[in-house]
Amino acid sequence: MDASRGCQVDGGPRSGDMGSLVGPTLLWLQDVAAVMFLRARRTFLQAAILLCVLFLLLWVAIFLYGSFYYSYMPTASFSTPVHYFYRTDCVSSRSVLCSFPTANVSLLKNGRDQIMVYGQPYRISLEMEMPESPVNQDLGMFMIKMSCYTNEGQIISTISRSAMLHYRSSLLQTLGTLLFSPLLLSGMSEQKQLIEVELYPAYSENSYLPTTGAVIEIQSRRVQIYSAQLRIHAHFTGIRYLLFNFPLTSAVLGVASNFIFLSVLVLFSYLQFIWGGVWPPELVRVRVTMTDRTRRLQRRDEAQRRVINSDKVVEGSDPANGPPPETPADSPRKGQRRRGWRDCVGWGAILPECGQQVCLTALSLFYRRS
Repeated sequence: MDASRGCQVDGGPRSGDMGSLVGPTLLWLQDVAAVMFLRARRTFLQAAILLCVLFLLLWVAIFLYGSFYYSYMPTASFSTPVHYFYRTDCVSSRSVLCSFPTANVSLLKNGRDQIMVYGQPYRISLEMEMPESPVNQDLGMFMIKMSCYTNEGQIISTISRSAMLHYRSSLLQTLGTLLFSPLLLSGMSEQKQLIEVELYPAYSENSYLPTTGAVIEIQSRRVQIYSAQLRIHAHFTGIRYLLFNFPLTSAVLGVASNFIFLSVLVLFSYLQFIWGGVWPPELVRVRVTMTDRTRRLQRRDEAQRRVINSDKVVEGSDPANGPPPETPADSPRKGQRRRGWRDCVGWGAILPECGQQVCLTALSLFYRRS
């Protein structure tokens, strides 16, 4: 009985010691968990803000590059059909027209936007589908004339070029007909030639007289044409050449350059915000003000020392170092001289040193003459 009681009495303090150790440990673990949670939350928020800022900078960089590309790059190529018209109010044979075939072509995109821009050379060519008919083969060479005009109808450029069908002998025509007879009979192929005539190798737009249209005339009454297309191609050089021929590489470099530039601006703004809180502008302003006041006080003390030394200057000394010595005849003007001299020195504390020297020299000359 006594032994059991003794054991129970001894076990009581041991359980209390364990409880006293577990309680602070749990509190410490709770504090550590709270601190770790706060740190993780802060890190997550900082990472989220950083990702949002980077995404915004990337979007702005892409937008800036797209805007630059759209405004800087002109139309690379343009093609429009050419519809010819001619007179029919005359008596002529079946193979001769009443007038030259003429077409009026608009050089505006969607009827309002300019195709060609100033400073960019363009290659203008006319593409015609002509049948290998006996009339065209006997036609030989013919002239094509193109006249560019402005919105007011003023002709600003005219050019003429010659063209003709490619020569094919009768034997070659016979062999070609026999070889491609299945395609010719099925309608999948035709006996025609595609003639391309270069009208302008490097046409340049006039900024004061922009081109809005062109008149194309075939100077032959016997020509036979299936269809025609006017094609305009831009000859890019420099940056435009790189942007057009290497679009992916140019886009990556352009977006990366914009992104780096914007990132540097944001970084400098952030550092300015931090440094502005550490060193407020009021402190800098106080330092500058105290420095200016100290300089003014030093100038005033120096001016006072010069006034004191000026009273002790002997005659024949340099006027710039002080006033001339007083004589009994000058005793009535003693106060006036000293006041004038002090005024000069006082103004010299504010004005540059050269202004003080001029004032002292003038007073010395005045007193000597008087």
